[in-house]
Amino acid sequence: MTSNFFKTRGGARPGAGRKKGGGPMGAPTIPMRVPVQYAALLKQWCLDMGNAEHLDKAYFPPIKPNLKPCPLYGSKVAAGFPSPADDYLDQALDLNEYLIRNQASTFFLTVEGNSMVGAGIFDGDLLIVDRSVKPINDKIIIAVLNGETTVKRLKFDNGTVWLMPENPDYKALEISFEMDFKIWGVVTNVIHKL
Repeated sequence: MTSNFFKTRGGARPGAGRKKGGGPMGAPTIPMRVPVQYAALLKQWCLDMGNAEHLDKAYFPPIKPNLKPCPLYGSKVAAGFPSPADDYLDQALDLNEYLIRNQASTFFLTVEGNSMVGAGIFDGDLLIVDRSVKPINDKIIIAVLNGETTVKRLKFDNGTVWLMPENPDYKALEISFEMDFKIWGVVTNVIHKL
């Protein structure tokens, strides 16, 4: 074989490969390293959203968070009148086990706004959201409505779907067939600082 054989093989070819913005999301892409356990969830989430701009609002918990179990005392704390405390340790509490039911389908979101203060969800709180929990009537959900992410209480009323705020300053949102509406998951826990 001559050296000309190798000069005509391989390398970049004009017009070859996927066209920019030609993927399922219709936007340019970048390579990312994602833990294997989250690859399918992240892919489905992106497809559900139809838009990657919301990904910066979510946080996926690490596979093995560097949290050490903390002591859990057997005595309860009185919220009314003080009572003598028992001085013994009941067990160690691992917050991952306590707060996360299904790690593969769980992600975190930070709240922006005050439409859910009546449910104890405040601006800046951290929500723990589980995609494996069924979004039934009265559950607090994370939804994407016409491209905007929101947290609201899900209500079904005579075949009509409503997103209900927990603040009288906000109006309920009736979901119609014309709207682009997707449910990301159900809020299972709220973490806020005092």
